[in-house]
Amino acid sequence: MNTSSPIGIFDSGVGGLSVLREIRSAFANEDLLYVADSAFVPYGEKSPQFVEARSVAIAEFLVDRKAKTIVVACNTATGAAITTLRSRFSVPIVGIEPAVKPAVGKTASGVVAVLATSGTLSSDKFGKLLARFGGDADILIQPCPGLVEQVETGDLYGEKARALTAKYLLPLLERGADTIILGCTHYSFLAPLIREIAGPKVSIVDPNAAIAHELRRRLEDKGLLSPDPRPGTERFWTSGAPNDVKPVISQLWNADVQVRLMPKRYCRST
Repeated sequence: MNTSSPIGIFDSGVGGLSVLREIRSAFANEDLLYVADSAFVPYGEKSPQFVEARSVAIAEFLVDRKAKTIVVACNTATGAAITTLRSRFSVPIVGIEPAVKPAVGKTASGVVAVLATSGTLSSDKFGKLLARFGGDADILIQPCPGLVEQVETGDLYGEKARALTAKYLLPLLERGADTIILGCTHYSFLAPLIREIAGPKVSIVDPNAAIAHELRRRLEDKGLLSPDPRPGTERFWTSGAPNDVKPVISQLWNADVQVRLMPKRYCRST
């Protein structure tokens, strides 16, 4: 591990590309490795033990490829596995969590809604987050089964995407929510649709940019920022079928990319 080593990022599927986008914007000269655990998406309905095991396997894969830091670009995986990852690996581990504190600071109505997976909302980490930063705000918690799978198809604006997003969002707006937290990195790709449905007076809080800031702090602290002025590269892997995953990653990344299959030893379900 040295300054020229790559940064590793992973998610249950393609949602973490929204984090990868922020990282690329902030680190033009860093090499990036991305893993979509597509064989096991979504994480939100799986047990914490399962998600932890998959997170450890993917972290091992990234460390074996000399990653100098690992970004857990998944709220559910952060809640289930971040403590274990930090205890098992010596590289800096950066996680993501719903941005409750900034959302509570934004709300005028006092009503904040959290869109997330069941796994994120039921985690101890999220409960502690609410207790610490929820304050006097009325926090509406909305699990969103099916939204991750919708993003995985690449259909972000069609009738099904619109109907499913409205199903979860409209009841929250009717209850006075004026601030919406995107508590899943997949949902970032639905932000334009959410803005259209919610209207201009509703704030949408996405923590992805904050992850890039935290990553920079960690790399600076460890003296691991790359001094190489050349443009950085991106490499993509999946535990699923590359031919199925490649078109969606290429669409969301806005470039034709190569997607490799992870070696089988990293793709076990337990």
